[in-house]
This record gives sequence, structure tokens and C-alpha cells, in this order.
Amino acid sequence: MKKIILSGGFLLFICLNAAGQTDTLYSNNQKISCTVKEVTESAVKYSYPNEDLVNTVYKNSVQRIVFKNGREQIFTEASSYKTVNGVSDFDKVTVTAVESEIKGLFKIGDVSSKSVGTTALSNQERVKNRAYRKIKIQAAMMGANIVYLTNQRTEGNKGGTEYTAASAAETNLTGISYSNVVPGLADFKKLLNGRTDFAAYEEYRLAGSSSDYSYKELMKNFFIGSVHDDNGIITIDGELEGLNKVNQYRLVGVSKDHFNIFYRDKSTVYNISVKF
Repeated sequence: MKKIILSGGFLLFICLNAAGQTDTLYSNNQKISCTVKEVTESAVKYSYPNEDLVNTVYKNSVQRIVFKNGREQIFTEASSYKTVNGVSDFDKVTVTAVESEIKGLFKIGDVSSKSVGTTALSNQERVKNRAYRKIKIQAAMMGANIVYLTNQRTEGNKGGTEYTAASAAETNLTGISYSNVVPGLADFKKLLNGRTDFAAYEEYRLAGSSSDYSYKELMKNFFIGSVHDDNGIITIDGELEGLNKVNQYRLVGVSKDHFNIFYRDKSTVYNISVKF
């Protein structure tokens, strides 16, 4: 019995010692045991154990590194993004025109907005602010917390002439929404616990012609046929009661008691809350 205890203790020492021979990189969605080769201005380069291939990950997606000597390095790039837990958090969405700020993040989808003044005397800055507010709402509905602007066009009020009509101030924005964190497939399936029938209880809706989202309570069934990972983005093949023309939804948020799905119908986008 004494020899068995000694052998077990020796094996435990070997395992702990081996685990301490690698660095640990914590990205937004996973923990990686590796050897960190280099930390540059914009990226971290590392290799997996017993491999020579050098991999690169942008610092925007790295939270911290725990080196094998115990030293810990925190990265402010990843922690600078605000958490958007739902549509009502739209004001936490960051809008940027700097491409380096979205490197390494998860691409969610295209977003756009348009705001037009009511008269030729409309305040141009207010019109512009409405456009920014709308694109943030759309991004939040899609589960994103940052928008990379690819185009912005703003025109001021124009007075009319004998031959042309007056026109109000107008702002058009187009961009791509991103997130530094997305729901994980394994964790979501664990919360589903094998169930396929759920209750949808909230709807957030943003029409293409509207300047703000609308909200209403729901009492509809939501059926899940299958769930799969599409390059880090989880899509659900399912059916929302009363909506026969849509059969695929994007998972955009998960909490302990509910999850949120997103879908688009022409120029209108929807975010639906579903109870576990």
C-alpha cells in the first residue's frame, strides 16, 4: 500500500510539472496551452506543444497570458470593448473607422442606416446623431459590440431655387458589425439539455424606415431542429410559430435563463428572446 501511495504521488508531481512547462493564452473564446514566441505591437505569436509552426492571433482577441514562470500579462485591447447584453445596451456599441481595431474579432454582418431631416431647416448634427444611433441599435440586435464604418455620407440642408426643390440634411452610414465574444456551441448545447421546444416571449423590431426599435411581448413556440457552428457564429435551423418563411436564425446571446436569436426579413431586423 505504501508503494502505491508513493507511485501515485510521483505521477501527480510529473503531471503538474509537465503542465507548468507551457504558457497559457486566454483568448475571448478559448484557453490555449502553448509556447509564446513573441508579443508584437498588434499580435501574439505562439506554437502548440511539440510543434514548430508559429501561429498568430491579434491582441484584440487576447485577454491575458499566464507564462510558465507564473508571470501574467493583461491585454487592454480586448478589455476595452464594452459588453452588450441586449438591444437596450445599444449605446455601448463602439463605432470606429480604424481598421486595426477590428482585427481578430468575430465578423457578425453588414449594417447600415439612413437619417433625413424633416425640413430644409433641420439641424445637421441631430440628423447625423440619429443615423449613428440607428446603426448601433442594429448592431446590438445582431449581438455585436463594435461597428467598423466603411462609408459615411453627410449632406447639409440645401435651399431651393426657382428650378430646384429644397432638401433636408441627410446622413447615410454603412459598415460591418463585429464582436470580441460570441456564444460557444458546446456551452449552448449543454444549456439546451436535449430539448427542442421552447417559448419565445419578447420581440425587438427595427424597420428599415424607422429611427428606433419597437418592443412587444410574445407568446409563441420556438422549435429547434439543429444547431451548427459556422466559422464561430452559431446558426439554428428552426421554426418560430407563425413565421413559415424563415427557417434559419442566428444565435446572438445566451444567459442562464434565456437566449436570443436574430433574423432579417427584407429591410426589417428582429431580435427574439427565448426561455430555456
